[in-house]
Amino acid sequence: MQPESEPGGGGPVDESVREPPGIALRPMVGWYSGYRQAGVPAGRHRGLPSPYLTLILTLDDPLTVLAHPDPGQVPGDFRLLLGGLHTAPALIGHDGRQSGVQIALDPLGARALLGIPAGELAEIDVSADDVLGRDIVLAQERLRAAKDWPGRFAVVDDWLAKRAAKSVVTAIPAELTHAWRLLRRSNGTVPIADLAEELGWSARRLSGRFSAEFGLTPKAAARVIRFDRVRRRLADRARRGPVEVWPDAGRRRGLGLARLAVDAGYYDQAHLDREFNALAGCTPVAWLAEEFRNIQSGAVPGEGTWNRPEDEGPGGTTTKEQ
Repeated sequence: MQPESEPGGGGPVDESVREPPGIALRPMVGWYSGYRQAGVPAGRHRGLPSPYLTLILTLDDPLTVLAHPDPGQVPGDFRLLLGGLHTAPALIGHDGRQSGVQIALDPLGARALLGIPAGELAEIDVSADDVLGRDIVLAQERLRAAKDWPGRFAVVDDWLAKRAAKSVVTAIPAELTHAWRLLRRSNGTVPIADLAEELGWSARRLSGRFSAEFGLTPKAAARVIRFDRVRRRLADRARRGPVEVWPDAGRRRGLGLARLAVDAGYYDQAHLDREFNALAGCTPVAWLAEEFRNIQSGAVPGEGTWNRPEDEGPGGTTTKEQ
């Protein structure tokens, strides 16, 4: 964890802190990511597809969304943002200042914590108070009153735990929970036909029920899970360096993209490049070039440092990032 420092001290502030939730919330929440930047160069960040819903409570300035996963949504500023699973990137901009806490919500926890299935938020971003009402506004006020990151994460933990305890929504059908967990454990590589056979369902029934609950078809979810794993591994390699990232020249020394592609379940590096372009809007090398400074400083929102058993690779090889 990086040391806490408050804005106004005269120098740039560039903080990024990530922590797991409390034990009781771990089946429903991936991690908390706290970030605060002030006095840094203006920039843009791609909010990439992942197996988690996104909930952001800002601390100081609103979050500026330049482009949503759904291109039909109008860009805008959000003090509280809730986004569903998606297969296209969002584009976040800032003028040198941004701060907040991002919560990675497991789709299996959406009903208990949000009161609705994850599928109702598929491919869109909404103002979180439109879904959660006054409850999240009060939580944000408590969050802003906290003095440091441990205090802020404790506020979020307490708030979410109380929501889960009060939840009266119907549980997710066991078959869909099993299907989601199988996709996660396989890192998105289990054939969808095998998944349907495992449940004793037809492929058509699986697709319809899965899409209604989570917002993506099983095939799309598998693509997102596989992509999320490979981009986290790319970020990990860039942090450990040294690597050269020059998208115009195509130089990829130290990245080992061909081997990484095969290990992650892609046919080859060309397949990885195509999938990255489809889901991130750019190649792996171009993404690393855009995010290199953030990756090196650990300030990439959404990069988790704690992973649960379903985030492990085949044979129990953990994909945890340091």
